[in-house]
Amino acid sequence: MSLDVNEIDRIGPDGMVWSLYFQPGEQPVGASQAVVSQRLAGRALPDKSWLWLHFDAVPALATQRLGRLGWLPEIARDALIGADGGLRLEAEDGAVFGALPAFDDTLTDFDKELCAFRFALLPDLLITTRRRRVPALYRIYRSLVAGTEVASAAALIDLALLEFGGGLRHNIGELDDYLDQAEDVLLSDDRDSNLHHVGGIVGKTRRRSTMLRRVIAPMDRIMRSEDLALPEWAEEDLLDRSRRQLHAALDDLLALQDRARSLQDELAARQAEETNRRLYVVSVMTTLMLPATFVTGFFGMNTGGMFLSGSHAGTIEAGFVCFLFMAFTWLLMKRARIL
Repeated sequence: MSLDVNEIDRIGPDGMVWSLYFQPGEQPVGASQAVVSQRLAGRALPDKSWLWLHFDAVPALATQRLGRLGWLPEIARDALIGADGGLRLEAEDGAVFGALPAFDDTLTDFDKELCAFRFALLPDLLITTRRRRVPALYRIYRSLVAGTEVASAAALIDLALLEFGGGLRHNIGELDDYLDQAEDVLLSDDRDSNLHHVGGIVGKTRRRSTMLRRVIAPMDRIMRSEDLALPEWAEEDLLDRSRRQLHAALDDLLALQDRARSLQDELAARQAEETNRRLYVVSVMTTLMLPATFVTGFFGMNTGGMFLSGSHAGTIEAGFVCFLFMAFTWLLMKRARIL
């Protein structure tokens, strides 16, 4: 059965998006309906052959078909067709199943959303389901069609996690670049720098890194848990490289969060310094104008016999008195080292 990469998003009436049939030493081919029906009926495939079936779990026919796989543990069937958003990785009765994260990388780095795909894994069968498009699985599909070799169904799950880890490292690198921009502004001596823009960058970075950490930390804990007892056939290929990559990404993310907090503290200090500087200027101006305010208030009284009221140059003379008081106040502030 030929493979048409341009039609892989066409969903069949039973919810199937694609099916790949792997045989030793051969390129994967689209599985025939007979092969798919045979395996979903519980009958074994030829030795060392295996299937990858990808379903859209939204159509009712898909959930009904997957829900009737009696040879699959009930908890694994529930994992395939469930609607909860939690990530998980479990093993029971020789099957490995759960829900794993992926990136919807059709958006920008700050808006890039996290999605998830569900799977059930046996030595000769991998069933994956999704409720929204998972670009990572499409890229893996295309790479397999182009000739990328995958040793087993378990290795394909490891490849999907590596794809997620690569997107994660790229996302962390982009966030780190944004923090570099904020740090350059904070360390510059330019008083006209836009601290509000810097605050927006640091705030977005902290929100994004916190969201990523809420996904990665539980996954890292699950993948390194001693309670995760994988079948012998999955031990070698499943979580082989992805476990180390996700753990390293978590360390980088924690370092990024620490750096973002440090920059936010530096930003708060710069903003406080700028506020104090402006208050200082206002205070100095207020102090310098205080004598002049007193003089103008005094000459503004409507009383008889006002000083300088009979002089034609009274306004100039009163202004000179104001200037003398301001100069005297300025000298006092210089002597007291306030200025």
